[in-house]
Amino acid sequence: MIRFRIQELLAEKRFREGRRVTMQEVCEATGISRVTLSKMVNTRGYGTLTDHLDRLCRYFECSLSDLAEYVPDTETSPSKTDQ
Repeated sequence: MIRFRIQELLAEKRFREGRRVTMQEVCEATGISRVTLSKMVNTRGYGTLTDHLDRLCRYFECSLSDLAEYVPDTETSPSKTDQ
């Protein structure tokens, strides 16, 4: 499963810039709706457009690997007894 690190990047940006950075600011700067950003943050396995990933990488000045990470889904992974 892919997990988006938007909350972590927001915290890093807040620290780096020494100011409050809100999800609304991210929405306005990227053109991505608040609903979509919320789903990316809160919905396990949420799929999104590559254009959204591009906009977020540009906003946070980060690489794709900083924005998202692969987390093995233990519920769908085969157990050792299945192998």
